[in-house]
Amino acid sequence: MSSTKAMPTTRTFSEFAKQADYSFMDSLEADPQATEDGDDHLTREVFSGHYVPVTPTAIPKPEYVAHSKTLFNELGLSQELALDELFRRLFSGDISVATKPMRPVGWATGYALSIYGTEYTQQCPFGTGNGYGDGRAISVFEGLFNGKRWEMQLKGGGPTPYCRGADGRAVLRSSVREFLAQDYMQSLGVPTSRSLTLYVSKSETVRRPWYTKESNSIDPDIMVETPAAISTRVAPSFLRVGQIELFARRVRKNEHQGAMKELEMIVKHLILRNYKKEIDPTLSFSNQVVEISNAFRERITSLVANWIRVGYCQGNFNSDNCAAGGFTLDYGPFGFCELFDPRFQPWTGGGEHFAFFNQEVAAKANYHMFVEALRPLLTGNAEALDRLDSIRDGFTTVMKQKMENMWSKKLGLVTYDERLVNEMLHLMVQSKVDYTIFFRKLSNIPNKLTELKDSFYQPSSEQVDTRWSNWLQRWRGSIMNRGDINKISAEMKQINPKYSWREWLIAPAYEKAETGDYSLIKELQAVLEKPYEEQSLEVQKKYDRLKPKQFFGAGGISHYSCSS
Repeated sequence: MSSTKAMPTTRTFSEFAKQADYSFMDSLEADPQATEDGDDHLTREVFSGHYVPVTPTAIPKPEYVAHSKTLFNELGLSQELALDELFRRLFSGDISVATKPMRPVGWATGYALSIYGTEYTQQCPFGTGNGYGDGRAISVFEGLFNGKRWEMQLKGGGPTPYCRGADGRAVLRSSVREFLAQDYMQSLGVPTSRSLTLYVSKSETVRRPWYTKESNSIDPDIMVETPAAISTRVAPSFLRVGQIELFARRVRKNEHQGAMKELEMIVKHLILRNYKKEIDPTLSFSNQVVEISNAFRERITSLVANWIRVGYCQGNFNSDNCAAGGFTLDYGPFGFCELFDPRFQPWTGGGEHFAFFNQEVAAKANYHMFVEALRPLLTGNAEALDRLDSIRDGFTTVMKQKMENMWSKKLGLVTYDERLVNEMLHLMVQSKVDYTIFFRKLSNIPNKLTELKDSFYQPSSEQVDTRWSNWLQRWRGSIMNRGDINKISAEMKQINPKYSWREWLIAPAYEKAETGDYSLIKELQAVLEKPYEEQSLEVQKKYDRLKPKQFFGAGGISHYSCSS
C-alpha cells in the first residue's frame, strides 16, 4: 500500500534547503512576547499568537540509527542524504546549519487539552492552560516536495516554553517505537504522520522511570539512564483539535483583543494546509467553516474504523493528540491488540475510556470539541449554525456506517450482518483468539474450525467449538453467494494484515539499539513494510506467531507507562 516511488532528485543539503517554504510562520502570528532568535526555552505562560519561535537543543554526538526509505522516495530525496553531515545535524537539533531560504529558528505551538469533551487547564504549571503545548516537539522545516507541502518536526528537540519544567528530550526506546510505528501504519494504509529520520546521542543520557527485567509491576519500578534521541516526524501539518480549541477558548473568555482574529486565521490555515482539495475557496468563509466540519467528520470516522481494522489502540486519545487533519498523531502510549479484548488498553494511565473498542466514543468527544471551537466563527449566522449542528449530530450515524463497512470488508461480506459479527466477536473473546492471526486465517476461507485453532491462546470447549462450527458454516454460506472464492480471499488479505506490531518483538530492537546495534530495527522495518504479504518462511516463523506466555502481564510489554 506504499505510494509510487519518485526518482530521487535532491542529493545535497543545499538542494534540500531550497525547497523550504514556511506557510505557517508566514501566514500566522508569533507570540508577541517571544524572542526573535528563538532563545525561549524556559517554562512560561503564552497568552497570544499562533506559535513561539524556538531553537531546538541539539543532541551531542548524534549517530544515525535509521531513516524511512519509503518517505525519502516520496519526497524525492536521495537515500544517501540521511548520512549527510549537515542533514544529520539539522535533524538531530542543530538548526545553525540552516541556509537561506531556511529559517534559523524552529517553532512550537500551544494548544488546549480536553478529555472526553471536558476541558482541563490544571495540567499546565499556571493552572490557566496558557502553559500547555509542544513541550518537546519543535518544527524545524516546512517545504514543497514534488508539489506537496510537508512539515518536519523534531520529537525530543529540547525544552520550549511549554515544557512544564521537563527536559524536552525523548528516550531512544520511545523514539524507536514511534519511528517504526509511523512507517508500519503507512504500510497498513492507515492515515498517519510519517517517519523521516532517527538519530541517537552517543554521549547524552536522560533518566526515566521504567521496568526491571521480567517485572510484572503495573507502574515502573526502577529509574534508568537511557540514551537521548531525536526522531523527525513529517505531516502536511501538525495542527491539532486542541489548537483550534485554544483559540476558541480565548475568544470565549475574551482573553485579548485579537482573539477572534487569531481563531479565524488558524481555521483558514487549517483549511489551506489540510482540506484544500475538499473545500471550494470561492465559498464564503462561513460556508467553508461548515464544510470543514463535514470533511473532518469524514476523516476521523474513517480513521477510527481503520484503527479497529488493524488492531490499533491510540491509548491516549485526548483532543491534543487528535490531528485536525484526520490522521494518526503522537505515538506515545499506543499498542496493537494481540489477545482480543475490546477493553485492551496498554497504557497504565489510560483507563477503559481509551480502550480499543471505546475509540469511537473518544473520537466523537474530540469531534464535538472541534465543532464547538468553530461556533464562534458563525456567531449571528443562524442558518450556518443549524447546518453545523446537523453535521455534528450526524457523527454517530456516520461512525456506525464506517464500522459496519469495515467489518463487512474484514469478513468478505457484501452487506453488513450484525448478528454474524456480534456472535463472532463474542466467540473471539470466549476463545481468547489472537486478533491479527484469527482474521488472517479467516481470509483463507477455511472449511473447518481446526484451520482457525492456531489463532487460539487456549483450547476451547466442545460447546464453544460447536458454536464456532455453526458460525463458520453460516459465514461461508454468505461468502459463497459472492462467487470466486480465491478472489474474495485475496481481497480479504488486503484488509487483514499477516504481520502485526507485537511489543515483545519490538522491545529487543530498542534494547539492542541502546548498545549501538541497530540490526533489529532494520529487520523490523523490512518486515513491517510489507504487512499484507506472506514473506519468507524464516520471517513467518519469527513474526507470525502467538504471544509467548512469559510476556503476558510483563511490565514494558503488555503494559507501560508514558515514560518517554
